[in-house]
This record gives sequence, C-alpha cells and structure tokens, in this order.
Amino acid sequence: MKVVSRTKEHEIASVFIAENRDGRRIEFVESTQPPMDISKKWVIILSTLFGCPVGCKFCDAGGEYGGRLSAKEIFFQIDYLVKQRFPSGKPETEKFKIQFARMGEPSFNPAVLEVLKSLPSKYPMDNFVASLSSIAPHGTAMFFEELLEIKKTLYDTSFQLQFSLHSTDEEQRNRLIPVKKWSFAEMAAYGNRFYSEGGKKLTLNFALGKENILETKVLLEHFNPDVFLVKVTPVNPTFKARSNGIDSLIVRERREYPVVDALKIAGYEVILSIGEWEENKIGSNCGQYIKTLDQLSNVPDGSYSYKLQDI
Repeated sequence: MKVVSRTKEHEIASVFIAENRDGRRIEFVESTQPPMDISKKWVIILSTLFGCPVGCKFCDAGGEYGGRLSAKEIFFQIDYLVKQRFPSGKPETEKFKIQFARMGEPSFNPAVLEVLKSLPSKYPMDNFVASLSSIAPHGTAMFFEELLEIKKTLYDTSFQLQFSLHSTDEEQRNRLIPVKKWSFAEMAAYGNRFYSEGGKKLTLNFALGKENILETKVLLEHFNPDVFLVKVTPVNPTFKARSNGIDSLIVRERREYPVVDALKIAGYEVILSIGEWEENKIGSNCGQYIKTLDQLSNVPDGSYSYKLQDI
C-alpha cells in the first residue's frame, strides 16, 4: 500500500489517500484539537473497509464497497503518519488517540481486533486512547464479545466505545441507517457489561438533522446516565445529506439547544461537539469522503474546497 495524494497541509487536519496493489483506495486523517497543537493532542482516524456497505443517508463513504482491509493495511495508516510526524517512531504528544471511524463499519472487519491487540505493545504509551465507533450491526455479536475481552485485558480505562444512533425513533433510525441493527435494549445490555467503574462512559452519538427525533424519555428507558453519555454533533455538509434533504440542526452560530438542555436535565453528561468548521472544507469530518469529488460536481456549501496534492 502507498500514499498517492493528500489534501493541502493544515494545522487542524489533513486527509491522506492510499492505494493498494489492486488499485483500491482508502482515506485516513490526522487532526489536532485547536487551540491545542500536535504536542498536546494528536488524533489519527483510520479506515477499516474499502468504502462501506451500510449507506447511511448522510455519509458520502457509503454505498460503494470493495472489501475489508487487512491488519497490515490498517497498520500502514498509523505507521505512515507516525513516521511522517515523529521519525523516532514514538509519538511525542501528551495525548495520542486512534479512532476507527473514517471509512467503513469496523465491526465488519475482524482485522480491527488483531490491530487492537497489537497496538499497546507497538506504541506503549501511558497517554494512548483507542476509540471505536459503530452502528452495532446485526450479526456482529462475536466481534463485540472479543472486543470486550480485549478492552478488559489490554485497555481498561483507555478505550472509548461509541454507538451511533442518530435518532431515538426506530422507524427514522432505520431510514437513516438502512441495515439491520441491535435494538436499544441490546446496546444497553452490552454497554453495561463494557463499562468499568472509573473508565470512560460509552458514547451515544447523534448527528442531528432538523427533523431528527431525540427523546430523552426513550433514552432513559434503556441507557443509564451513569454508564452512557450523549454526544450531539452537526450533520456535516456532504453530498448525501444534501441529496436526501437532511439539514443540520447544529450550526456554528449557536451553542444552546433545547434538546441539549433536556438531556442534561435528564442526568446525561452531554458533549456538544461542533469542532472546527474549516474541517468541512478540508473534507476531514465524519461522513465526508474525498473520492466523491471524482464522481460529483456542484460541491455542497462550505465543504470539500481543499485540493488534493499528488505525492
């Protein structure tokens, strides 16, 4: 596998395009969290599949699927960026985070588990955090059982698991995420087992469109605020969101929302994760997919304006 192009370098984030011997391509991202620089926090966001078979209604990476990455191909993304930034091979940063969240549902790929087993010995750092984001698809119970054992054995409090829900209404959730998934009761039961006292709460992620339904009563029926927190994010300006008429409820100009207030009143810790809007232009935000630019024109407002540079 080799890197063939990248977006113009920016202190906030960069997207890298890599190609394997078969010509299949992936994207991976490095980012910081302003006002922190790379010495304070460094995040790598990995692809686990070539595309994604799920086809979420606001994600540009879905609908085109070319198979699973091997563990070696997943590690390539990490090792490439580490060597670029830190020739010593040791990330010299106060917080090093690896997210399995760029392209592909990670629970569809057992190689993710192989990588997670090897990461602590390859990058033995006290400040390392692994993060996995999943829609909890049907048929992935074995993956999550093994993930639970890996977390208990190797990570304990340094692992972050996120379930992406996007709606508390089952019919709407099925439209937004059009594959068979775990029920809320199944997610909650697993989450209660996964959580350990003193560790990180599990995250329930909602990328909220204006029409998305988020009812605290439904959440409380299943998800204990002592175990789960809620992250509310914008729907990023993707081609898919625009074509499906999904407008973001969360906007740059506002920091107060009744839905966030209701969650806090219900006892949930809430993260309103708006981030840097420049990342939409870079194309590094969740749901964005640089390759889409090869196929479509008329770019959504405020996104995908950084040109790719050949390497």
